Amino acid sequence: MDSLLDFLLTEPAATAPLDDIAAAWIRHQVAANRFERPVDAAIAAGFGADRLGFAFLSGYQEALRTLIPDLPDDELVAMCATEEGGGHPSAIRTTLTECDGVWLVNGTKSFATIGLLAQRLVVIASVGTGSDGRNRLRATTVDAKETGVRVTDQPALSFAPEISHASVLLTEVPVRVLPGDGYSDYLKPFRTIEDIHVLAATLGWLVRVARVSGWPQTSRQRLLTAIAAVRGLDIDAPSSPGVHIALGGTFELFGEVLAELVPLWESVDPETRQRWARDRPLLAAASRSRDQRLAAAWRSVLPEADRPE
Repeated sequence: MDSLLDFLLTEPAATAPLDDIAAAWIRHQVAANRFERPVDAAIAAGFGADRLGFAFLSGYQEALRTLIPDLPDDELVAMCATEEGGGHPSAIRTTLTECDGVWLVNGTKSFATIGLLAQRLVVIASVGTGSDGRNRLRATTVDAKETGVRVTDQPALSFAPEISHASVLLTEVPVRVLPGDGYSDYLKPFRTIEDIHVLAATLGWLVRVARVSGWPQTSRQRLLTAIAAVRGLDIDAPSSPGVHIALGGTFELFGEVLAELVPLWESVDPETRQRWARDRPLLAAASRSRDQRLAAAWRSVLPEADRPE
């Protein structure tokens, strides 16, 4: 098995352009097959990407495999949680019901990343309201080719337009119900797991840019330091306050490194530099939710007298 850090420093950095998600996914699988841990696979596949959007794809796919380890290695997978009312558990109206021993989902998901190309869907659905008045959720997996699944592509976003998004209509679709609670065991931890793996893949991609563009050794060293910080997070405990706090510190380090790299982008080829300027907002897309989780983590570990008002 390769040493990941050595791989990043010695693997050939020149890469042929990628035409679309299908080509990016093939390259992802080649890199991912060299590493066992999903976070390492995300970093290595991010290194092989030719743009930030395809590095995001690698992080997203490996995050789903950390959440659900038995997902097929060769299938593109989409998380389907967000609905018209948003992604909060109370907003989920898609239903999961049992009929003659078969579990069926019905509902509409409004925003599924790579939904049109996904071969398997992870669908969060409600089994009704509990005695406490809260929406009770379960996680399910669905073959995207099942009768009753209708996926509609949505207009591209202004950043990372190569990464498509879709709405998904599910009508009496048979599913596999996953063990555990749909919110606490899947939806909630996935947000943190996704942050970790997307950051990891982004850093892998930046190492490739640094090497191709001849950035100073000190810059490459800083990027590897940030990668070491990401790899050191306790991914097996994504709901832990400590993980959220350490992740917050890792994002601070990442921000410092990005600031240091600003003048070096002038040495990058124009196409890559222009894509970076266009796609960088992708990295801030979940920042508000991440900041809220960080604040909640600090509140949970600080004595009441020391908590900010």
